Amino acid sequence: MNSRRIHITGASASGTTTLGRAVASALAIPHHDTDDYFWQPTEPPYVEMRAAAERLRLMDEMFVPLARWVLSGSLQGWGDPLIAHFDLVVFVSTAQDLRLQRLRAREALRYGAEAVAPGGPRHQDAEAFIAWAAGYDVGGVSRTREKHEAWLATLPCPVLRLDGARRVPELTARVVAAVQPAA
Repeated sequence: MNSRRIHITGASASGTTTLGRAVASALAIPHHDTDDYFWQPTEPPYVEMRAAAERLRLMDEMFVPLARWVLSGSLQGWGDPLIAHFDLVVFVSTAQDLRLQRLRAREALRYGAEAVAPGGPRHQDAEAFIAWAAGYDVGGVSRTREKHEAWLATLPCPVLRLDGARRVPELTARVVAAVQPAA
């Protein structure tokens, strides 16, 4: 496959960004993450959304017309105009308990363990985010596994399903193999 436009998606903390970076590095192509376009750059981060049209405009300016890139993250509910550009979609599925463990670690790393601990200034925000992420598996209000599966079923390109509990080098090798031409 000469063009390599790969979208790696899954629930929050399933490992999409980590895998996206690894695949982009292995293929020596640019990596982009939906969070960088979805959210305005703020301090603290992830509090002010961009309008969907603005996200898509920025993505089009930065990488969409190029023949080779990896995009990680979710486009659910706003990114359908990008579907025609995908050569492969990788769906990373990770058990809820592991995802929530990763989220707690990530929140502590990002904001500080004391800030997200009970009584800390970011505790309520961190817990609300983790509760939102847990809703993915049980039919929460916005982003859910059911909605993700329905979206995947509409895609015109191949979908590679991977277990996010597996080691990143193994997952990377599977994605690279899926886009490399047969010898």
